[in-house]
Amino acid sequence: MALPPKTDEAFLREVDEELRRDKLAGFWTNWGIWVAIGVVAALAALAGFLYWQHHNGETAGVEGEQLQAAYDSLGANNAAAASKPLAELAKSNRDGYRALAMFTQADILLQKDDLKGAAAKLGAIAADSSLAKPFRDLALVRQTSAEFDTLKPQVIVERLRPLAVPGGPWLGSAGEMVAISYLRMNQRQQAGTLFGQIARDTGVPETIRQRAVQMAGVLGVDAVASTGPTAGTPTPVASNEDTKAQ
Repeated sequence: MALPPKTDEAFLREVDEELRRDKLAGFWTNWGIWVAIGVVAALAALAGFLYWQHHNGETAGVEGEQLQAAYDSLGANNAAAASKPLAELAKSNRDGYRALAMFTQADILLQKDDLKGAAAKLGAIAADSSLAKPFRDLALVRQTSAEFDTLKPQVIVERLRPLAVPGGPWLGSAGEMVAISYLRMNQRQQAGTLFGQIARDTGVPETIRQRAVQMAGVLGVDAVASTGPTAGTPTPVASNEDTKAQ
């Protein structure tokens, strides 16, 4: 006997709902444990990230306090008290704190006239590829300055020539050492050209530019006109006798 339309619809809905319940029950039977594991893993990962972020912030704050304490000790002329926090920070996983601590250690050694120890510390910074390039370049320039009197001129030229370029941030300090090294190798033309570039670069510190103007003039390069009104009294090109005296 045929079912009335309303009864037929109700029967079909019941069958459909029962089928969905069976599918849902089967899904949880087969996959429920994996879903639960996935949810727990996601929550654990989120909790771990939040903890790491919190811990990282706290550690950075502690290291900042350590660095400030070291600077306070140095300001009070107590280098011994600063040595321990600086040694700890020099091993930090944070590049900025590590570099600042090592630079400070090198400065302390320089004040003690320990040029070899300071050069070694600066060389370690320059060789640390995990540090940003400006840190490494600054360390290389300062390392070379500490070793300047003990290095062969050719070594200085090869080391610093990539930094002694017009418009570069290290043209003044690196360029001056390279130019002097050229003079030591009797390469006067290269030295004069480089001194002229230094003298004409307005980004170079004024004291270095003044020296470059004088040296360029001695070597026959007129760099005075390009240095502006603050460059000082124009230096005439030196005579042969003056050149020989140099």
